[in-house]
Amino acid sequence: MGFDSNTAGHIDRRAIPPAATEALWHAADGAAIRRIDWPGHPGELDGDGPRGSLLFLPGRGDFYEKYLESLDYWHGQGWRVTALDWRGQAGSGRLTANPNTGHVSDFSVWVDDLAGFWSDWVKSTPGPHVIVGHSMGGHLVLRSVAEKRINPVAVVLSAPMLGFLTPGPNRVLHKVAEAMCRFGDPERTAWKISEKPGTTLAARNTLLTHDEARYADEAHWKAARPFLGLGPGSWRWVERAYASMLVLDAPGMLERVEQPVLLLSARYDGLVSSRAIEKAARRLPRAQLTVWGREARHELLREVDAVRDKVIRTIDDFLDRLAPALGESEIA
Repeated sequence: MGFDSNTAGHIDRRAIPPAATEALWHAADGAAIRRIDWPGHPGELDGDGPRGSLLFLPGRGDFYEKYLESLDYWHGQGWRVTALDWRGQAGSGRLTANPNTGHVSDFSVWVDDLAGFWSDWVKSTPGPHVIVGHSMGGHLVLRSVAEKRINPVAVVLSAPMLGFLTPGPNRVLHKVAEAMCRFGDPERTAWKISEKPGTTLAARNTLLTHDEARYADEAHWKAARPFLGLGPGSWRWVERAYASMLVLDAPGMLERVEQPVLLLSARYDGLVSSRAIEKAARRLPRAQLTVWGREARHELLREVDAVRDKVIRTIDDFLDRLAPALGESEIA
């Protein structure tokens, strides 16, 4: 029958579900990366085999608390669910002296973290292993797959950051960002407030979601856990973001991705380029693209029920077809 928010189990989005546990994973260099896990699922208590394992990666300045509703839903569907905070944001520390600045020396740092975590995670969780990435998380997931650093059975990308809305080719915009890093402190913020230049804090919700209650969840969590808050990205982050996009733009890079990839896009997204997502879908050998119109904003998994229900159903259908549960003989 498919997903229906009227019949699906509802959770308190402002509390960690009792089935979940929060912990730290340590990268090769000792950096502490915050994680949350749903280690089992209801079906296992009845003797059924596990559905598989799902890893979720959020966007820039994001934190996993914002996605508890979806993560707990997938757990209820039988998945072993894990989510991480990226190094340098939320509960995984900071990479500059200014705790409000989102910064990284190179996106390869995050690719290395994901590859290292994936290697450990697949050894301790049942297959099939799938991955879901949102925004910057979607970019890093796709790059990690394209570079053969991780090997999920299926990939889901929610509004992946594959291009910005600034006019001009990535190669030219990268040169501009390089100049801004040379002629000033590359760790200084690239814009003042909100998610992008020229947007006021009051208008921030118009970039993210139509759902006022889900939008308010974020403020609740930042008040309850002040370490979650993060401001604009640094100029180095901007420059390295364009550099990483150029990696994916390179001829043959996306064409080498063997896994089925579901790309979810909002055509009028105010943060990332829907056109860039559509272009990537044409290059990926096994892509499925679903695009929403003006009814959807950037955070598709936190939209009003009428949109979010369709997003969840689309993901469920994709994973049921392309990452089916293992049979009992395969589990044994």
